[in-house]
Amino acid sequence: MFSRRTRFLLAILVVASLTFVILDLRGGEGPFASVRAVGANVLGGLERAAATVFSPITGAGSWWSTMRDQSGQITDLTRENQALRSELEQLTNDKARAAALDGLLKVASVGQYRFVPAEVIAIGPVQDFSWTVTIDAGRNDGIEQDMSVINGAGLVGRVLKTTASTSTVVLIVDQGSAVGGRIAGTGEIGIVSGTGSQETLEFELLDPLADVRVGDALVTFGSKGGRPYAPGLPIGQVVEVQGKGGQLTRTAIVAPFADMSQLSIVGVVTKPPREDPRDSVLPELGDLSIVPTPAPLGGADEGADAADEAVDSEPAATQAPEEETAAVPVEEDEQ
Repeated sequence: MFSRRTRFLLAILVVASLTFVILDLRGGEGPFASVRAVGANVLGGLERAAATVFSPITGAGSWWSTMRDQSGQITDLTRENQALRSELEQLTNDKARAAALDGLLKVASVGQYRFVPAEVIAIGPVQDFSWTVTIDAGRNDGIEQDMSVINGAGLVGRVLKTTASTSTVVLIVDQGSAVGGRIAGTGEIGIVSGTGSQETLEFELLDPLADVRVGDALVTFGSKGGRPYAPGLPIGQVVEVQGKGGQLTRTAIVAPFADMSQLSIVGVVTKPPREDPRDSVLPELGDLSIVPTPAPLGGADEGADAADEAVDSEPAATQAPEEETAAVPVEEDEQ
């Protein structure tokens, strides 16, 4: 198959290869040590150069894989963060609702009011009233027109109209709202009217000689059958007194207990208590920064007589513009 010369060359190469292998296995400084060292240096340099040139290319896949993993982690963490934020907001809302319901239960328990809980779902003007809210309870829940609406702080308003599942409530701060009020402790009565501002009410005393001071608390006088206003419901606290004792009219500026800008859970009083709770439902009164107004002149007996006469002639005392006359019959029920 091979020529004689070829077989001879192959035999020489095999013998030479075996000789080199044997010498290399013996180690030490053999005849090929320097050659081997030169080869290793050359090959090592080539390997380092190749690694420098091709490392960006070979590392691109690893870099892309790492970036993809990090992007996925960022997406997962962002989604988890949003879920936690949503849970925190829901927890905060649930705590606020629980606190509002707890305050409402305390008021109802102390005053022995029967009520239907509801939630404010809308706000906006209705008919001739600017300050109204809509609640998610109506006729199907036993709610009727002219029922008192309260929250954990006190009186909120009265039911204006109902549907099967919702009710419209006129807030006491509306300019068309009027409710009979009584000063806690002294029993002096008057008309509490809305000013159109969510922060103030006006209390017009029926007795110009009545004793009223900054810090006095007001509760509802109560209407016949508890409609539109049940008795003993906290209204607000006097923050300013205008006019002096003996003048034809005296007005007190009142800060309502209920914050109309943060209404959530409310209760509709479906049945008033058998007995007037008087002042037992009032919350703890805080200190007022306004300088107290000096007490007016006149005795308590004179003030009581004047109040009785004023109640008998209440329609004349509370005569209002034509658009607000709807509130006057409300006070006639309170006699």
